[in-house]
Amino acid sequence: MPSTDGLEGQSDGEHAPGRLNGSGPVAIIDIGSNSVRLVVYERLSRSPMPLFNEKELAGLGRGIATTGRLNDEAVETSLAAIRRFMILCRQMRVKTLHVLATAAARDASNGKGFLDAVEEITGIHPSLLSGPEEARLSAMGVLSGIHRPDGIAGDLGGGSLEVVDVRGSTIGTGETFPLGGLRLEESSERTVRKAEKIVVEALAGSRVLPGGAGRTFYAIGGTWRSLARLHMRQKGYPLHIMHEYAIPADEALDFCRMVARRDAESLDSIEAVSKSRRALLPYGAIVLAEVIRVMKPSQIVLSALGVREGLLYDLLPETEKGEDPLIAASEELALLRSRSPLHARELGPWSAHALAAMGLDETEDEVRLRVAACLLADIGWRGHPDYRGEQSLNLISHGAFVGIDHPGRAYLALANYYRHEGIVDENISSRIRELATTRLIERARALGMALRVAYMISGSMGGVIPRTRFEARGDQLTLVMPHDLAPLVGSRLSRRVTQLAKLCAMSPAIQLE
Repeated sequence: MPSTDGLEGQSDGEHAPGRLNGSGPVAIIDIGSNSVRLVVYERLSRSPMPLFNEKELAGLGRGIATTGRLNDEAVETSLAAIRRFMILCRQMRVKTLHVLATAAARDASNGKGFLDAVEEITGIHPSLLSGPEEARLSAMGVLSGIHRPDGIAGDLGGGSLEVVDVRGSTIGTGETFPLGGLRLEESSERTVRKAEKIVVEALAGSRVLPGGAGRTFYAIGGTWRSLARLHMRQKGYPLHIMHEYAIPADEALDFCRMVARRDAESLDSIEAVSKSRRALLPYGAIVLAEVIRVMKPSQIVLSALGVREGLLYDLLPETEKGEDPLIAASEELALLRSRSPLHARELGPWSAHALAAMGLDETEDEVRLRVAACLLADIGWRGHPDYRGEQSLNLISHGAFVGIDHPGRAYLALANYYRHEGIVDENISSRIRELATTRLIERARALGMALRVAYMISGSMGGVIPRTRFEARGDQLTLVMPHDLAPLVGSRLSRRVTQLAKLCAMSPAIQLE
């Protein structure tokens, strides 16, 4: 992909300990049919963190279905936004910039002239993505942000819909359809029934969608995010995180049909959707409803990551692509916010032995959740002691993590709440607990209480915990410690070991060796 390394400004000597700069900020200007967006990421990494995110709903693709051209006013709005974005890139000392363009510029007769103007402003020849290229990068975005995906990824923009099969790390066949929200609105003459007919005819020939039967449909794009936000608000869902928000397919189908048939302004909780997005809601609903009818998926899962993140993932070395994004992000937070990153890493293997001694088995996915929880266990230490549990719960449940579903978020948040507060539930919203299964809650409690023992021994410093271990000796849960740590054994440590043992109906013991 074309990029430039000449945007960085002069260093002012500022040191920002809260940032991991690496090779420096990387930015993407994404020129879509509905919006022109700038996202500046902290650095190229397995779990890229946005430093800045701004969009202009220019409606560049509005009118293409009838005139075949980019609207002159939309072109000027888009170019003005790009000029502003370039100033912001220089101010943020962006090291590398990528410029992407999709369906609107691809399909319009004056698209080349527009892209020439973009190149004059940015100094970069924009990458004009073909339909298959756009589908591939959308799928890459899903691979980068969802742990072991298995289904069909669908990216709905203003001009087109791209669908592609994704399974594990493999990207299969992709297709593109002229069913973007703006294009569908115009080609249907703003008539719902005509729009439905257009979508039905277009998707009837899909070779990809039928292969997703019984699997997951990963929905990407602003219109579908708005639909999900409305669904989330109507249900009173407790976690306002869009990434990996899941809706059973039959429920999503009923919801889409309701949205398509009603005036947007009459919908309950419509204030959750920005006014600029409301006009396209019924068209996004029509497309998603027909996708569900043709594909017959088990569920709809929202992906906040798409073409932009797919590009960044594609640029990574193969070794980094294989990393777990949840663990990578948790390691970064441990480095930035914990008292001892070494201690945070040591807690993973130590806690594995503790839970095994308690008789709690773990699935492979539960292991990665526990390791992430350990890495995050000290990120709230600067908070007031009375609020560290609550603060940690909020930081984690609302954190910008990927590679984790909502029950997993609840597990991470609860484990670290219990690590600070003990088995005290009254200050936790019951709705957060409802997101996790009984099994996950049991393991979150056990991990939290085990971490309370660990921090009592280590004083939050590395090199201590690996010298201790828990063992199951009959019905006794025994904490084994070396003799030189004997002065640490006192009433507080004994109480914490006792509390942990009670969780698994065992008797507590501490032994020196």
